[in-house]
Amino acid sequence: MVTAEVKLWDERMGAVTWITELNCASFQFDTQFLRKNRDVSPIHLPISDAQRVNTTFMFSGLAFDTFQGLPGLLADSLPDSFGHRLLDVWLAQKGLTPQHVNPVERLCYMGTRSMGALSFHPIKNHTFEQSNVLALNELVEITQKIMADKAQFAIPLGQTDKEKAQALLNVLSVSTSAGGARPKAIIAMNASGEIRSGLIVAPEGFDYWLLKFDGVTEGELGKPTEYGKREYAYYLMAKDCGIEMSECRLLEENGRHHFMTTRFDRVNHEKIHMQTLCGLQHYDYRQAGAYSYEQAFATMRQLNLKAHEAEQLFRRMVFNVMAKNQDDHTKNISFLMDKKGTWHLSPAYDVTYAHNPLGQWTNQHQMRVNGKRENISVEDFSQVARSINLKHDNAIIEQISDVIHAWPRYAKAVDLKSPHTLAPTV
Repeated sequence: MVTAEVKLWDERMGAVTWITELNCASFQFDTQFLRKNRDVSPIHLPISDAQRVNTTFMFSGLAFDTFQGLPGLLADSLPDSFGHRLLDVWLAQKGLTPQHVNPVERLCYMGTRSMGALSFHPIKNHTFEQSNVLALNELVEITQKIMADKAQFAIPLGQTDKEKAQALLNVLSVSTSAGGARPKAIIAMNASGEIRSGLIVAPEGFDYWLLKFDGVTEGELGKPTEYGKREYAYYLMAKDCGIEMSECRLLEENGRHHFMTTRFDRVNHEKIHMQTLCGLQHYDYRQAGAYSYEQAFATMRQLNLKAHEAEQLFRRMVFNVMAKNQDDHTKNISFLMDKKGTWHLSPAYDVTYAHNPLGQWTNQHQMRVNGKRENISVEDFSQVARSINLKHDNAIIEQISDVIHAWPRYAKAVDLKSPHTLAPTV
């Protein structure tokens, strides 16, 4: 068995133990933490249950690919596909295969670097915990090589070129926390453009950003794509639709345009506890169409969120349908909890064009609207609005439709060379 201490805001919250014979973990809250009445995961790990009988929580029935045998509360802290890939490459340099490292040990490798406010101890690799100056073009190059040649790239790295080994460590240190499939990094950047790892306390004058790499694909190195510019255009469009988002920018480098957004789980260098809808409700994001926006609204009611926040999610739902953001799964909705235990809807994120008629995931919406994943109508929106007692839904729908009809203007503003066509059908 492997046990790790779990902390919230640097205070002991509990312990998680990997049970090899069951291929899952058990989690138990610390008795001192229970006295604070902080309901960090109130739906499946409620403090009230733990306070009565000091419950040990286990969820062996959850899909292993998504939750890795962990409660959703902790599974949210694991890296997603790109971060896992980087970690596996680094482990190979240490003579380890992915099978040698169980999910609790992976949490320990994350240490203090996970999204949100949880941390895991003992920290397995202290060399990640340093704020080195990072060269952006070097990060792009080394990330591209990992994407293009995963297995072969792991063999010579660190044996023939120390600088590239350090570059891999730099990429690993800033990338394993960020979720999603696209290559990305957590950075800190100051006004002069100096970049450091954003996963530890950066020097004065640095702000924390999530950066999505442009020019990093499974093909050739350095060829700019338009993913960054397209996502930035969607950010501008979403803001004009009244959707609340963190500040976003484009960072230009060698002809590439990297999309950047400020971290909403960091405020004035303070960590904010975060749970995705997937982690909070155990709604498996890999099960396309299994869940609905109505269930997300019901979750908001369970968390006692305010009417303004329900309106925000309604705006996002309408925007996603009209603007063809069909990658709207349960990891793309998150909630934030402050130190008083009050929950809020997080700012919107991953707001971009995501529609592939031949694709497995984005040929339809991931979450249903009034039971539908496609051919969603104004009446479907209105039905959802009635279910949440939203009175001015028609005005919201009209506002968003007007903005999206102006899509060519937003595409031109960011010099998008190959803009897709948007014609809201509702």
